[in-house]
Amino acid sequence: MEEFLNLVRQEIGVDENVAKLAVGHVLAFLQKECPEGALTEFFDKVPGAKALIELVESETVSGASVLGGLFSTGLMGLASKLNTLGLDMSQIQKLAHEIFKYAETILGKERVEVLAGSIPGLSQFI
Repeated sequence: MEEFLNLVRQEIGVDENVAKLAVGHVLAFLQKECPEGALTEFFDKVPGAKALIELVESETVSGASVLGGLFSTGLMGLASKLNTLGLDMSQIQKLAHEIFKYAETILGKERVEVLAGSIPGLSQFI
């Protein structure tokens, strides 16, 4: 996971903490929005993925997280959270592309496309 986070950090031009939070928010969103059990294999094969979700969820509970995400849901809520971290739309698109490219190495392209297709509007980021 550290290698992947370093790649994300370099690709979107943010520091390590922002990269962790950004990836954590995307993974938490996917875990919530994908059909139950669809990401089990991914989480089993990617050490640290669940810890990133726990990190962003604990930040939200403590109030230190993104207030914008409290007011919208779905992709708009995710975008709001990522914007609050300082990411612009170009960085968000790069982030999504890197996460899906990484997921393809774990799950295969077809499964990733099916997962993305199960969430309205998400397939545009693959």
